[in-house]
Amino acid sequence: MAKQTPMMRQYLEIKSQYPDAILFFRLGDFYEMFLDDAVIAAKVLDIALTSRNKGAEEQIPLCGIPYHSAQPYLSRLVAAGHKVAICEQVEDPRMAKGIVRREVVRLVTPGTVLEPELLSADRNSYLLAISCSARQRYGLASLDLSTGQFRVTSAQHPEEVRRELLAIEARELLVAEGERATLVTRLALAPEQVASLATLPDGVFTAEEGAARLNACYGTSDLTVFGCADDEAAIAAAGAVLYYVEQTQKGQAAHLRPLTCYQIQDSMVLDEATRRNLELTQTLSGAQRKGSLLGALDRTLTAMGGRLLRQWLLRPLLDCQAIDARLDFIAQAIDQPRQRQQLRELLRTINDLERLLSRISMGSASARDLVALRNSCQPLPPLRQLCGELAGVLAARLHQQIDPLEDMAGLLARALADEPPAGLRDGGLIRDGYDQPLDELRQISRDGKGFIARLERQERERSGIASLKVRYNRVFGYYIDVPKTQLAKVPVDYQRKQTLANSERYFTPELKDYEDRVLGAEEAIAEREYQLFEELRQQIGAARQRIQATAEGLAALDVLLALADVAHERNYCRPRLHEGARLEIIAGRHPVVELLTGSDPFVSNDVLLDTDSHQLLMVTGPNMAGKSTFMRQVALITLMAQMGSFVPAQQAEIGLVDRIFTRVGASDNLARGQSTFMVEMSETAYILNHATPRSLILLDEIGRGTSTFDGISIAWAVAEYLHDNPQLAAKTLFATHYHELTDLSRTRKGIENFNIAVRQWQDQIVFLRTIVPGPASHSYGIQVAQLAGLPQPVIRRAKEILANLERGEYSDEGLPLLAQSQKSDRKTSAAPVDPLRQRLRQLDINRMTPLEALSCIHELCQLLDD
Repeated sequence: MAKQTPMMRQYLEIKSQYPDAILFFRLGDFYEMFLDDAVIAAKVLDIALTSRNKGAEEQIPLCGIPYHSAQPYLSRLVAAGHKVAICEQVEDPRMAKGIVRREVVRLVTPGTVLEPELLSADRNSYLLAISCSARQRYGLASLDLSTGQFRVTSAQHPEEVRRELLAIEARELLVAEGERATLVTRLALAPEQVASLATLPDGVFTAEEGAARLNACYGTSDLTVFGCADDEAAIAAAGAVLYYVEQTQKGQAAHLRPLTCYQIQDSMVLDEATRRNLELTQTLSGAQRKGSLLGALDRTLTAMGGRLLRQWLLRPLLDCQAIDARLDFIAQAIDQPRQRQQLRELLRTINDLERLLSRISMGSASARDLVALRNSCQPLPPLRQLCGELAGVLAARLHQQIDPLEDMAGLLARALADEPPAGLRDGGLIRDGYDQPLDELRQISRDGKGFIARLERQERERSGIASLKVRYNRVFGYYIDVPKTQLAKVPVDYQRKQTLANSERYFTPELKDYEDRVLGAEEAIAEREYQLFEELRQQIGAARQRIQATAEGLAALDVLLALADVAHERNYCRPRLHEGARLEIIAGRHPVVELLTGSDPFVSNDVLLDTDSHQLLMVTGPNMAGKSTFMRQVALITLMAQMGSFVPAQQAEIGLVDRIFTRVGASDNLARGQSTFMVEMSETAYILNHATPRSLILLDEIGRGTSTFDGISIAWAVAEYLHDNPQLAAKTLFATHYHELTDLSRTRKGIENFNIAVRQWQDQIVFLRTIVPGPASHSYGIQVAQLAGLPQPVIRRAKEILANLERGEYSDEGLPLLAQSQKSDRKTSAAPVDPLRQRLRQLDINRMTPLEALSCIHELCQLLDD
C-alpha cells in the first residue's frame, strides 16, 4: 500500500472492510472497480476490462460504469448473487484538502434490495434469519425491506423449519457463523439456499441482543406488546435481521411495520410436495405462472394486492369467522357490480404505496416516486366513500383503515413540479410559488439570462460585428466569441480569454459580474431545491404509519374485489365452512383446467368425504381419464374455500382441513441421491407420520415405482393403515391402477370404490370424465397403449399375457388373495388360506431339477399330512 497513490490507498482501505462485496468506488461521474472486483464485474456485466499504470510492471485491472446509469449494472450483479458496496464522495471536491473523503453509504445484497428493477412486483422479497436456542428451538424472522413487513415465529422440529423456509421463499438467509454447517445439514438446505447464506457473528444471535435492538427500533421498553416476549429463539432471529439492516443500510430502517408474531399452525400447512403437485404458484412443466392456481385467480390491479393474494393462497385460514368475513365481502361485491367496477377502476390508478414509502423512508426515493405517491393519493377519497357503502364487518374495517391522505396529496401537489427530472441535483423539482426564497433565486437567474441576450444585441450594435455571440461552457463560463475575420472591430475594453483556430474569446467586467450572479443563482437554486425535496421526503416519512395502514387496506380490498370478479365471471359458489369432518362438493370443477378446455365444457363431478363411511375413496380408471384432475380439484376447492374465496362448484360444504398432503407423480432427485421410488416412499412416509384426522390426503399411484407385486403390497398396506389407524383416519383420495386394491372395500367399512366412467366400443375407449360408484372393470391400459400407437403385435401379445395374469387373482373360494392376512389373530371375512394350494402356485416346474422335484414332493406330502 505504501507504493500506491493516495486514491488507491483509500480504495484498498475501504475495500478491506467489505472483502465479500464488489466495491462501486465513485470517481467523478463514474463508479470504478479495481483488481479482482474489476475482473469479476467485467465478466458479469460484459464491459471492457482495462488497467491503470499501463506499461508499468504492476498493472491494476480496472473497469467502470457511469454513475447516473448504474442501476442496470447493479441489477445484473445482484441477480448473479453478488453483494455490491456503494462508495460515494461525501464531501465537495472543490472544498476538499487532498484526497476527497469517501464512504460506503449502502451495501446492496439480494435480501436488502429496494430498487424496482431488482424486485418482482407481485411477490415479496424476504431477508430471513434462522437462530437456534440452547433448548434446540429454532427462531425465524423474515423482513421484506421493500415493504417493511416484519414477522417472527419459532419451531421445535427441523422439518417445520424447512417447510417454513420453503413457504417464505427468502432471497437471502442469515445464520450464525458457528451454526452454519450444522443448520445446512440439519435443515437439508437446497443448493440455491446454501448459495444465499450470509453468516454473522455468533454474538448477534442472542435473545439479549435481539431484545435490545427491537426495543431501540420500536421505542418500547419490553416486547410484551408484540406477543413474543418469552420466545427467545424468535427474538434472537429478529435481532439478527435488524443488525444486518443496520450494517447494510448504514442506519435504522424507520419504515418497519410493527413486529408480527405468528404460529406456523395458525394456517393450513402446505408442504413443498403439495405446493408443487397442486401447481399453486407455478406449473410442474416449465415452472410457468400461467397454468397455476395463482395465475387463474390473479385479477388484482395493484402490486400490493398481487403480493397479498399470493400470501393468502399459500397460507389458507383455519378460522371460520375470518373466512366468512372475506366471503361476506365477496358476496356483496358480486351483488353490487356497479360499486365493484368503480372501485376496481380507482384501484387501477394506484401505484405500489408500500415500496414507494420504503424508498421515501430510506432516503432513496426520486422526485418521480413522490409524483407517483401524489397520483396515488388522488383517488383515495372517492374510493374510501365507495367502500363505506358496502355493509359487513370487513367492509367497515377497510373503510376505517383506508386514509384519504388529502393533506399529503395537497402538499405534494403544491410542492412538486408536474414532470420533475430523474436526477435530484438537476433542478426543476419544485413548483413555482411553493417557496419564496427559491422564487427569488429563479427571478435572478431569469433576469441574468435576459441580460445575456440583451448584452449580445448591445455588443453587436456597438462593435458592428454581426456574427458576435455570447456563449457559455462549464470550463470558461460566459464569453464573447468573435470570428478572426472580425478582430479589427473588437472594442478596446474587451479582455482576451482564449484563442482558437477560427475565433477569439473575450470577456468584459460587466459580463463577468453578471456571470457570477447568474451562475451563483443557478447553483443556489439546485441546492435549495434539493433541500426542499429532502424536507418533503421527511414530511411524507413522518406520515408512514397512515400510509402503511392505507396500503394494507388497499391490498386487501384489491384481492377481495379480484376474487369477486373471478367468481362472478366463472359462476363460482359460496362455500359453507364448519368445524366438522364432512367435505361435500356438488358439481365441482378444476379452477385451472376448466379454463383450458376451449369450446368443450368441463365435466363436473361430486365428491363426499368424511371420517366414517367415506373416509377413503379408491379411485380407479385408465390413464388420461381424469383421475388426477378430479383429485386435484377437490384439494384446490378446499384450499380456495379456506383462503376465503368462492369456489368452482354448484355447492360446497367444507369441514376445515389443517393440512393437505399430496403424493402425485414421481421423479428422481439426483441432487440428493434419491431414485424415483425413494422419493415416492419418502413422501408417503412423511404423510403417514404427520397426517391427522383433519387432514386431506391425495395419493396417486402409490407403489408404481417398483415391481408389480411389491407395489401392490405397499399400496394395499398404506390404504389399510390410513383406514385402520385411529390417530390418522384422514380424508383420503387414493387413485390406483392396481384394481386389486378395490377389494379393500369388502373388508373396510370406510373405503368406497369410485371409477372414471369409460365406454368401450369395438376395442376402442371413450373417456366420459365422470366419477361413478364402484371399481373400474378394467384398467384399459392396453387400449390406451393402442391409442398411443404401439404396434399391433405388441398389443395382441399384451392381451394374452393379461389374460394369464388375471386367472391367478382369486382363491378357489372366489375371494381376493391379497385380502388374506398371515396374522393368526386377525379377524377377517376372507376364507383361511390352504397352504398346500398356496405352495403349489409358487412352484415353477419348468425350471426344477429332478432332485429339486423329489424334495418338493416330500415337502408337499408333509403339508398334506399337516
